[in-house]
Amino acid sequence: MIFLLVSMNLSLFDLTVMFEWVLMDLNSINFTYIIFLDWMSAGFCFVVLFISSMVILYSSSYMGDYNYSSIRFLFLVLMFVLSMFIMILSPNMISILLGWDGLGLISYCLVIYYMSLKSYLAGMITCLVNRLGDIGLLISISWMFSYGSWNFMFYLTHFQPELFYLLIISSFTKSAQIPFSMWLPAAMAAPTPVSALVHSSTLVTAGVYLLIRFFNTKYFINDFLIYVSIVTLIMSSLCANYEFDLKKIIALSTLSQLGLMMSSLFMGMVEMTFFHLLSHAMFKSLLFLCSGIIIHLMGGCQDIRFMGSICYSMPLTSCCLNISNMSLCGFPFLSGFYSKDLIIDSMSFLGSNMFVMILFYLSLGLTSIYSIRLFYYSLMSNFKFFSYLNMSEEIYLMKYSVVILSMFSLKFGCMYMWIMNLDMKFLLLPFYLKILTLFMVMLGLFIGYEFSHFYKNLINMNSFYSLNGSMWFMYSFSTWIFMSNYNFGYHMNNSIYWGEFFGGMGISYYLQKLSNFMQMYSMNSMKFFFISMLIWCLMII
Repeated sequence: MIFLLVSMNLSLFDLTVMFEWVLMDLNSINFTYIIFLDWMSAGFCFVVLFISSMVILYSSSYMGDYNYSSIRFLFLVLMFVLSMFIMILSPNMISILLGWDGLGLISYCLVIYYMSLKSYLAGMITCLVNRLGDIGLLISISWMFSYGSWNFMFYLTHFQPELFYLLIISSFTKSAQIPFSMWLPAAMAAPTPVSALVHSSTLVTAGVYLLIRFFNTKYFINDFLIYVSIVTLIMSSLCANYEFDLKKIIALSTLSQLGLMMSSLFMGMVEMTFFHLLSHAMFKSLLFLCSGIIIHLMGGCQDIRFMGSICYSMPLTSCCLNISNMSLCGFPFLSGFYSKDLIIDSMSFLGSNMFVMILFYLSLGLTSIYSIRLFYYSLMSNFKFFSYLNMSEEIYLMKYSVVILSMFSLKFGCMYMWIMNLDMKFLLLPFYLKILTLFMVMLGLFIGYEFSHFYKNLINMNSFYSLNGSMWFMYSFSTWIFMSNYNFGYHMNNSIYWGEFFGGMGISYYLQKLSNFMQMYSMNSMKFFFISMLIWCLMII
């Protein structure tokens, strides 16, 4: 809350505060750490701190109280928030890399938290794709040597265009735009509080935030980049309609919102992008936490086909789930409506071409379709899990965090819009264009409800299902990268590359083979022993 007040104050007086902390001062060498505070960084800090506090309150029930595992989890989350802070509050490229790498490594530790094979593979793909983004940052850091300083704030008009494109590619890996999208649904192997914190408001929005910081109208307003982010938006919305894993549906909806943020950023709407980033963080973390309660009470089951009529046993959770779902759709006068509607109207007002407008409005409808599908499967259909399962909402701390977040999901949008004066923009649109956003949301809700009834008939379309179920075969790209590494003719399925083949793993493999042979040999009849004794005697002679 202090950060929110600081942000409002800095915005009111149009101030920017820089703290310079001298780490080491020796003769002519001085190492300083700079903290950069303006209304944007302070506002983002408020959202990160608020959501992480709610998540920590929630995970005290979800992950267990004061056992070894939950304390380790708590420290990992705190380290994650710290590295996010380092990234948000620094105008220096080196400290941004420090925070960026911290985010990547700690998110890997959190994704592999359950230590199963699935979570290990998900952690690997998360970590490796994020490392790709680090390459762009490292190259840009070395490039900045020629400008004399890493404090990029002062050089934004002087940088070469290639430097900006490197940073855009780095941010694309962190914010999971095409073709780096496959890690975001895979990272859902993490515990649900992690998904709420990491994959809704912090890690994935780090890339968007970096691009907002580096914004330069000359290089960022780019048609090609707009198309890439719109294709991400359409792809993830389509795939969410063919997914049955509750957390994966929410992850894909996060991906579609990231596509919306990126496309609005590349159209030059910086402040609106930031506004949508904050309001999206509020309702998306609420959506994750509600789904976490449902998964927790259903014994770890994540398949939405088993859920149904949970509003009878979990009325409060269902209520909060619906608030966040409607907010995600852009339902009028909820938090998501203010930012989303403003972006869509501004996009229409900017005079985008017909193709971009059709895709934008189509994505609005698709968002409503998967939201109403989630609503139908979880709340309206019959309960299809164990008949003897007794679910009750007696989870006190989880309840508090969900209720507080739902209040923010209701009120944050209009509150922030009034405080920051973001509606001081005169948009003059014809009536049919103004009402089109609302019409697409309502049409999506209707089509999604109708679709829920004849999904069984679509099962026959296997090729279409496999296309949308595998994120347009994006997973196969990542496995192809691994499969293309044939070393010494040794196949990947055996998982022993040449280093392991001649190293420790190979030695253990041959020792095992030798012991198996000796065991088989010793289990044979007496004739073998006599013959081997004769052979040994002959050899000795």
